[in-house]
Amino acid sequence: MKLTALSIARTAGKLALTKKGYDVKILKLKNLTSVCDYFVIITGDVDVHVQAIADAVDEGLLEKGVRPWHREGTKGGKWILLDYVDVVVHIFQKSAREFYALERLWGDAPVEEIS
Repeated sequence: MKLTALSIARTAGKLALTKKGYDVKILKLKNLTSVCDYFVIITGDVDVHVQAIADAVDEGLLEKGVRPWHREGTKGGKWILLDYVDVVVHIFQKSAREFYALERLWGDAPVEEIS
């Protein structure tokens, strides 16, 4: 059974929590842009933590048959992006999340918190 974009986003958020990712939010962009339907935004503490969260999301979604179309930022570890076409997962260190401020940039998007 193929997962919906919202199911992928929620699953990614829950997988991030298994590695102690925090401040996990899903922004619904479906009616605001054609870039993608959802952003999942996650915070990790340091580069190794951000990488562990990204790996957990990637591996957990692969087990469900969902492969990333693109992955970037894995070398630096301040911001890793996993692109699943309709869902883009952003895993930030706290300072990078504050600097890029995606929640402010997409401030008119409905937000769902995962906890």
